[in-house]
Amino acid sequence: MSTEFGKRLSVRETPIPGLIVLDLPVHGDARGWFKENWQREKMTAAGVDLPDFNPVQNNISFNDAIGTTRGIHAEPWDKYVSVATGRIFGAWVDLREGDTFGAVFTTELDPSMAIFVPRGVGNSYQTLAPDTAYTYLVNDHWSPKTTYTFLNLADETAAIDWPIPLDEVEISEKDKNHPRLGDVVPMPPQKILVTGANGQLGRAVREEFGERPWIEYATRAELDLTSSDLDTARRWRDYGTIINAAAFTKVDFAETPEGRAEAWAANVTAVAALARIAASNGITLVHVSSDYVFDGSKIGAYAAGDPLSPLGVYGQTKAASDAIVSAVPRHHILRTSWVIGDGANFVQTMVSLAERGIDPRVVDDQFGRLTFTRDIAATVRAVTERGAPYGVHNVTGDGEPCSWYDIARDVFQLTGHDPDRVTGVSTEAYFAGAAGPVAPRPRNSVLELSDDGFVVTGDHRQRLRAYLQVSGSPA
Repeated sequence: MSTEFGKRLSVRETPIPGLIVLDLPVHGDARGWFKENWQREKMTAAGVDLPDFNPVQNNISFNDAIGTTRGIHAEPWDKYVSVATGRIFGAWVDLREGDTFGAVFTTELDPSMAIFVPRGVGNSYQTLAPDTAYTYLVNDHWSPKTTYTFLNLADETAAIDWPIPLDEVEISEKDKNHPRLGDVVPMPPQKILVTGANGQLGRAVREEFGERPWIEYATRAELDLTSSDLDTARRWRDYGTIINAAAFTKVDFAETPEGRAEAWAANVTAVAALARIAASNGITLVHVSSDYVFDGSKIGAYAAGDPLSPLGVYGQTKAASDAIVSAVPRHHILRTSWVIGDGANFVQTMVSLAERGIDPRVVDDQFGRLTFTRDIAATVRAVTERGAPYGVHNVTGDGEPCSWYDIARDVFQLTGHDPDRVTGVSTEAYFAGAAGPVAPRPRNSVLELSDDGFVVTGDHRQRLRAYLQVSGSPA
């Protein structure tokens, strides 16, 4: 088979998820041929989920003789493989944890073809022509500490039909002694880092994702995001996702000089550091935003793409962090409102007041929907595992918006107390005579919800009932 000239650039999927074959245009005449071996813009726009994988190293393997056989090696990085000269028979085996573990794909490659091999898929080849040069781009630098996963070339389960029998070719002793599929330890996913692991959202994320060897939960004491040595605090190329559940949320304290500094450090400086690391290492950054990025003056629900217009310091820091995160190539910004989780929050305050016989005054001119940290955590998992498009996602409870006064009445009623004990007041009246600074609140915190298959929520007042039952209050 000679190199095919004149093909159009196209990409096609294989039975192994993420393993993608490319047909490359090769232009030739009597003098020889030319091709664009990797053209980022054209290839990532070709119609199949071929990632812009940020290669950092280019390697070439030259093979003198027909039948040179190498592999099967699964590496902890993505790999873009093509043939510069000659022809190969390639075999790929999925050695990642998951339902497709052990899946096999084979094909022949000449200079008019290439293949994208995702992290953890075993790669091997056999040369079918002399003087074959096999070239590949990878998105991590080789290190002696690198951990590979291997499979024996003669594995009976994979049952690869090698064009030249393995007993007739030169194979390294290492490749001859690699384990059979039943003895292979699958390659785990890339690491996930969760910051703010002890906060309300961090605890919910931990409950959602569970304890896995590749998931790391970090508190501020364990990982200072404002530290000057953050860039070297981890081997960041080992991470695929950072879930930033850390944030400064004391909206009134943020209006003080001390609070302003703390808010900017936690919500902006730290996020900027994470964004820099994510962008430099091809990491997906998941960031939780807030309705406070808007001033609340809009009539109707806020869409994900509405212009930001924060009122107070807290809102300004969240808007700044949204702008920073949006510059990361792989990012999800989850915009929430009225967050309720495991810990001190508005609902628990109302429960306590009801039980102690205190009749509260609650603002009745701020409108929105509750968002429960369990639902945010479930959405975090959905967007990271199901391949949501990068960008901003509004994540709040569904259903009819209401005021904080309405929520307070619901809490009283659901916990067996008289809802008429709650008195509705204006925001101005509620904060009149406050001892310290008061942050401006958006009057309209309603976020527009789209049915994109990634927002994991339900009617927020029904979710309130379920929350009170789980938290131990009668409902």
